[in-house]
Amino acid sequence: MDVRSRDLAVLAFDVGGTTIKAEVLGPDLRPWARTDLRTPPGATLVDALADTAHALLAGLDPRDRSAVAALGLALPGIVDTVRGVSVYAANLDLRDVAIAEPLAARVGLPVRLGHDVTVAAEAERRSGAASGMADPLVVIIGTGIAAVSYVRGEVVRGTSGQAGELGHVVVRPDGPLCGCGARGCLEAVASASAVARAYTAATGEPVLGAQQVVERLGADPAADAVWSAATRALGDGLLTATALLAPGAIVLGGGLAECGPALLEPVEARMRERATVVTVPPLLTARLGSRAGVVGAALIARDAAGLSGRPSPQEA
Repeated sequence: MDVRSRDLAVLAFDVGGTTIKAEVLGPDLRPWARTDLRTPPGATLVDALADTAHALLAGLDPRDRSAVAALGLALPGIVDTVRGVSVYAANLDLRDVAIAEPLAARVGLPVRLGHDVTVAAEAERRSGAASGMADPLVVIIGTGIAAVSYVRGEVVRGTSGQAGELGHVVVRPDGPLCGCGARGCLEAVASASAVARAYTAATGEPVLGAQQVVERLGADPAADAVWSAATRALGDGLLTATALLAPGAIVLGGGLAECGPALLEPVEARMRERATVVTVPPLLTARLGSRAGVVGAALIARDAAGLSGRPSPQEA
């Protein structure tokens, strides 16, 4: 099989703390098949990924199935992309677990691992809202919060490879306990999961996610208060990042960013309220939405397999 052919496709997985998004993507990065599944605990992850891969491939016609040339996998936490190992992912109960080699053996395809936020940001830079922008900051807000910054088109990784842990910048020193052990981290106050927890704590009424809180804005004082606290905290965190990095634009992605103006407008207002010497950059919603991670995983699989060509922003 000629891996340089534009006719080849890839399997891609975006592993989140609660849900895994899985797709087979064609050469234009549009999905040929897709499914979601609950994220399993610990070492059973490889089994779940392999079973899902086989099910997706089995649903394709033989010609499309034979075109799938590689598998890309976006993982949270600390990822050793060279060895294909999940070094540490607290939400997945993984520590020093080999992923790429056993998954490749089960599926029969080369496997490439990447950090979930980094690959999602790269998808937005290549094919999304950050395409063509100078030095964007891409912030992914879901179960947690993390960011990727660019300088002259290159990702800033830092000496440890962990640059961009915006979610663990303390914005409310007396705030709720974060999973990392500190108090008042940005993701403990302003992530999608934090919004849902805060609403439940305030009302005693469980909600499935932040979207349900947003749907109650203007009609529920508790929802208004929780959302105001979260967006003010997010504005403070983004203003700190702006002071340090002076990005050309901030692109907000992840599940919470799908709230659109309900998120962007109060966050930008908070940043402008507090900005003094810092110029507030444009705030944009990620174009790829919740698919950014899976598209990014597809891109690293394509790159690793040597597949030629890149999609235009319209194709993805």
